[in-house]
Amino acid sequence: MKTILVPTEQTSAMESALDCALLLAQKFASRIEGFPLRPAVAEMVAMDPDAGMTMVAVKENDADMVRQSEDLFRAFMQRRGVLQQPDQAAVPSAVSWTWNAEAPSGHDFVGSYGRVFDLIVLARPGEQWQSPSMVTLESALFESGRPVLIAPPSSPRSLGTNVLIAWNRSTEQARTTAFAMPLLKRAERVTILTVEGATVAGPSGDELARSLAAHGIAADTMTLSSGKANAGDTILKKAAELGCDLIVKGAYTQSRLRQMIFGGTTRHILTNANLPVLMAH
Repeated sequence: MKTILVPTEQTSAMESALDCALLLAQKFASRIEGFPLRPAVAEMVAMDPDAGMTMVAVKENDADMVRQSEDLFRAFMQRRGVLQQPDQAAVPSAVSWTWNAEAPSGHDFVGSYGRVFDLIVLARPGEQWQSPSMVTLESALFESGRPVLIAPPSSPRSLGTNVLIAWNRSTEQARTTAFAMPLLKRAERVTILTVEGATVAGPSGDELARSLAAHGIAADTMTLSSGKANAGDTILKKAAELGCDLIVKGAYTQSRLRQMIFGGTTRHILTNANLPVLMAH
């Protein structure tokens, strides 16, 4: 995980997203790249078509968003003592940062640009499923082909030392677990949790544990019943009980539309997690 992408905007959760990126970067001597995340110009006009905003005013607003995002990103890195690395082609040998000033507007850019990074870090989206933050997250999950680390509302003290794998036997979970291998190899404790009634056909948690053992990763396994609770709630409660600082969770084993209508594990964790969550689809 040598390259980390952090879409940056002025939100209350941005500090936590940057702290999560830095915690990861310190483990792998990574380069963190930021870029200004903001709506496309057409989207800004469509938000309030009756406001009578001129195109000049829209472009000025866009430029202001860019400046604010860059100021926030630079100020964070300076406070943390992270050095800027202007040569993006060089192999990072220590934690460093760079800023992409050429990124276009639009929340979907993260999905295409993120394909050349090892990891994308985003703040936890709000409960509104049509919000810009959810559009950004879904672009990252469905379009980048890369794992996404979702930061909690408040900055964590640690990341990846005590990991819970939410094993539901699915293709999405297998892919996410594979992406998480660099972190799992460095973790002090790994727990594989299966929630009864929230799985698909596939290998058991014990079979996953044997596979991880071949890579030198010791993992405990457990199976719980969710009872009347949502499986996502069961996962979050067990992670809190175990003192975990990372959940590894495949995203959208059920379709996004089904989860919007009926709810689901991914949706519950996305809107309620208070610890970092590594997801991939």
